[in-house]
Amino acid sequence: MTETALLDRAHATIMTQVVTTGRAPHHTELAATLGIGIDEARAAIDALWAAGIPGWVHPGTDLIASFPPFNLQPTQYRITIDGKPGWYGQ
Repeated sequence: MTETALLDRAHATIMTQVVTTGRAPHHTELAATLGIGIDEARAAIDALWAAGIPGWVHPGTDLIASFPPFNLQPTQYRITIDGKPGWYGQ
């Protein structure tokens, strides 16, 4: 798989899980979903940030804290999807 294809799949997987569950996958979950190694999944997340996605992990952890347009910690920006509140924006 090309790096671009992997990053596209990683982005889509993360975004789908955030919309579906309200949380981002840990890199171990991402690895299992994409059928890649854990280190490769961690590197894919880092590559998304390096490519200009303005997201980040929570300081001192490896948990995605923000994945635009979503922030996975409460903010003053509430997002409603299909009439259901429950997400926060950056």
